[in-house]
This record gives sequence, structure tokens and C-alpha cells, in this order.
Amino acid sequence: MTNTHELNGNSKKIVMSGIRPTGFLHLGNYFGAIRNYVRLQDEFECYFMVADLHSLTTHPDTKGLRANVHRVLAENIACGLDPEKSAIYCQSHIYQTGELYLYLNMLAYKGELEKTVTFKEKARMSPDNVNAGLLTYPVLQAADILLHRATYIPVGKDQEQHLEMARTYVNRFNHRYGNIFPEPQAFNFSEQLIKVPSLDGTGKMSKSENQMATLYLADDDETIMKKVMKAKTDSGPSEGNAQKPDYIQNLFGLMHLVSGEQTVSHFETAFDNCTIRYGDMKKQLGEDMIKFISPIRQRATDILLDEKYLQNVMVAGAAKASKSAQQTMEIVRIAMGLNYF
Repeated sequence: MTNTHELNGNSKKIVMSGIRPTGFLHLGNYFGAIRNYVRLQDEFECYFMVADLHSLTTHPDTKGLRANVHRVLAENIACGLDPEKSAIYCQSHIYQTGELYLYLNMLAYKGELEKTVTFKEKARMSPDNVNAGLLTYPVLQAADILLHRATYIPVGKDQEQHLEMARTYVNRFNHRYGNIFPEPQAFNFSEQLIKVPSLDGTGKMSKSENQMATLYLADDDETIMKKVMKAKTDSGPSEGNAQKPDYIQNLFGLMHLVSGEQTVSHFETAFDNCTIRYGDMKKQLGEDMIKFISPIRQRATDILLDEKYLQNVMVAGAAKASKSAQQTMEIVRIAMGLNYF
């Protein structure tokens, strides 16, 4: 199937992803998503979106939205996203989104939308805010992807059902109006997605929940050390080469992300021969976390202070994304027979 971008002389595969501006970005966001984005932008045509419209489905109060959008942009750029290489933009700045969202809603059915896991979870958590936008969240997500006729979508496990639904809408649209959209596929350099565990061993790090067990990219050095030192441990193994409990394996998993091989090997050996001192391990992990996070935090702080730079990033990103979206919508309108003059 010919791609819109290929028609315009660009044969690069297209990548699209987005992140909601709710809560602070954390270590799990970096290793589970952003690090992949940084690699992708060197090989593909990339569209990275701050999903401010999506956030309205669960956070309708917009008083803090501007600050949240700026912070997410700053932290992503601080982690290595390059506005010169990628389109980094706000969802609400791409006005074609609403048009395609409307067309795709005609191909989406109430029964299937009500069965999505995220809808059922969010409806259960906020029974007084079960709005139409929440129900049709997967349709808007599909519109975000299809506007750029994206081929590769970096997604986590919790978004796989939405991506499958996007493929369903592609097939329905193509069957009804002609082969316009490629089927989007999950893509993460063929690597297993990294799930960064929380410090209390009860799940993964979260943007909004369990804050003392999550390491945020905005945490100061003292807070990072305090959180790591409070991580759950025990009195240590009582026999050599014992199996690690989940919460201890989590600590080693975190150490593998930010510490040197010699450091990890030292504590692995100490665990195997029953001489490990978890206080020493956590202190070392805290120091290595500080070395990893503090440059990102400082870079993000510097970017946030330069509001003119952030505005320029958003304007340039919106221009790139709007050009792509407009090309797609012209083809869509013709395919649907909506070109009356």
C-alpha cells in the first residue's frame, strides 16, 4: 500500500506516539518509552504528541494543563527528543484530528467500546464522570495515529487493545472507502518492553499513584535517596545462591538500569554468598540514580525557564504535524466522496 509520505518523496517508515500531560514523568516512562523514542527519531519519520485532549476525559479541570504540557515537553526534550529530528506537538494544535475522529466514530460501535479494559477501569474509578469522550477514547487515539498514516506505534501492554481497535477501524474504513490507511503495528526495536518496578515491590512506577515508591525525573537528589533507602528489603538470604524474592529482584532490576556492571556484579556475588548488606546496596543505588536523574532534571528546568523556546518547539511541531494531517485528510475526503467542489 502506498503511503502519503512516500508520495511526497519520503520513503521513511512513520512512527507516532503520545503521552498524556497528567502527573510527572518517571523512571518507568524513560526506560519504557522515551529511551525508545530517542532511538526511533534517528531512523524513522517521527511524530511525538502531548495528548492534552485525551487528558480531558479524566481531568476536565484545565487550570493546570498549560503548566503540565510545558513540563512534559521539557522533560521529553531533556531526555533526548530532538525537535529538529521529530515533530513534537500538542494534540489540540492539530485541528484535523477532530474531523477524522468524527469519521472514525461512524465505524465504531458502542458495544465494543464498552468492553475495552481501560474504559471499564476508568468508569469504575470515576463513576460520576463516564463521559462520551472516555467511551470513544480508542477512536480518538486511532485518529491520532491515522492522521499521519503511521506504520509503527511504540506502545506498552496496557495500550495493545487500543492498537488492535485502531487496526479494526483501518480495515473497516479501507473496506468501505478504499485502501487509504496502512495497519499500524506495535514496534519497540524487537526488544521486550521494560517495566520499571515500584520501590515497594507492589507494581510498576506510576505518574499519579504511589508517589513515594516512584522515582520522578523531577525529584531532587535528597528525595531520590530518601525514596531508595525506604525500598522494601529483608534480613538477607540464609543460604547460598538462594532465589531472590520479588522485591529484592526489583532492586537488582533498578540497579541494572543505572549502575555499572561491576557494581551489579559486586552485589550479586554478595547476595549469592549471603554477605549482602541491603543498606549499602540501597545507598549505592541511590547515588547512581542521582547521577542518572539529576542531569535530566536540570536540563528540563532550564528548558522550562525558556518559555520562548518551548513556544517555538510547539509552533514548529504543529506545522510539521499539520502538514502531514492535511495531506491525509485531503485523500480521506476524496475517498469518502466528500469533495463537492
